[in-house]
Amino acid sequence: MKYFFLVVIILLNACQAANVQKVNLSNPPAEGFNTANSDEKAIEIADQVMEAMGGRTNWDATRYIKWTFFGRRNLLWDKKEGNVMVDIPSDSLVIYINLFDENKIALSKANEAITQQDSLVKYAAKAKSIWINDAYWLVMPFKLKDSGVTLKYLSQEKTDDGIDADVLQLTFEQVGDTPNNKYLVYVDQKDKLVKQWDFYRNATDSIPAFSTPWTDYQTYGNILLSSGRGQRGLSNIAVFDALPDSLATLPLFGQ
Repeated sequence: MKYFFLVVIILLNACQAANVQKVNLSNPPAEGFNTANSDEKAIEIADQVMEAMGGRTNWDATRYIKWTFFGRRNLLWDKKEGNVMVDIPSDSLVIYINLFDENKIALSKANEAITQQDSLVKYAAKAKSIWINDAYWLVMPFKLKDSGVTLKYLSQEKTDDGIDADVLQLTFEQVGDTPNNKYLVYVDQKDKLVKQWDFYRNATDSIPAFSTPWTDYQTYGNILLSSGRGQRGLSNIAVFDALPDSLATLPLFGQ
């Protein structure tokens, strides 16, 4: 009889392992994600967020994303090829860069092309920094298991709007422009969507620099994106499989 129970236990453990493997395969972490120091519960919730946002398959298949950041600048991002446009109307400046190849860059100011090498280098760095910031404000829920991230489960709390949420802590190591930052991300316990984040300039800070709601989720292409950020917001959001004619001839994008 004891052998029977031993076999049953082995089979149950095998099934549990298979289920864990299946979940991981559906949303594998990026290379460099700190799995060892991240909480199993936090990773599970991150996977649920990905599914609620449209799923990993649809996120990976999303090609072009366009949006306006707080009314200040317009961005266009080709996720597959790494091309990015940053349009800053207040400066009459448009910068085109490739995230995978720093030699691919185009720049114009007041509709005049700029080709000086020092200017190209300067503005390429500026555009990349803008993209890192502005894209994170738009697509952070898809990046909970990104390279350099450590994910911790903290507690169950209410958002400032009274929503029951699971709180995840994101810290970073050797990624982005500000790796010392920390975020607390509030995940709605019902629909598994991010409903608030608290931003800390330093991981050791106990008081956030600001807290911002995530509202106005809508479907764009095959994924969900949120535009509401309290008094500020992201606008003109669009997702394309192929660029419309008005955008298809832009530098880098038209190549």
